[in-house]
Amino acid sequence: MIGVNHYLILSGLLFSIGFMGVLRRKNLLMLFFATEVMLNAVNIAFAAIGSYYGDLSGQMFAFFVIAVAASEVAVGLGLLILLYKKYGSLDLDVISSMKG
Repeated sequence: MIGVNHYLILSGLLFSIGFMGVLRRKNLLMLFFATEVMLNAVNIAFAAIGSYYGDLSGQMFAFFVIAVAASEVAVGLGLLILLYKKYGSLDLDVISSMKG
């Protein structure tokens, strides 16, 4: 039988994968994908804990995280489009180089 521990382990593994993606990626679009994986891991944890305690507050927090993720995607993709038009690349090394 699948219990809350299994969901929390899955959430921890997904969060670790997303965190490693944030640390290792050089492309800004991949950084946004990695943060989305991390936010979804938190949603799984909130829903599992809320279900375990029989309370809807975990699911309400998960909906709040989904709303934050949606706003992050909307603003982030707009900024990515502007950066791509300006630099022609989404590589962090190209964007962070100073031009005098």
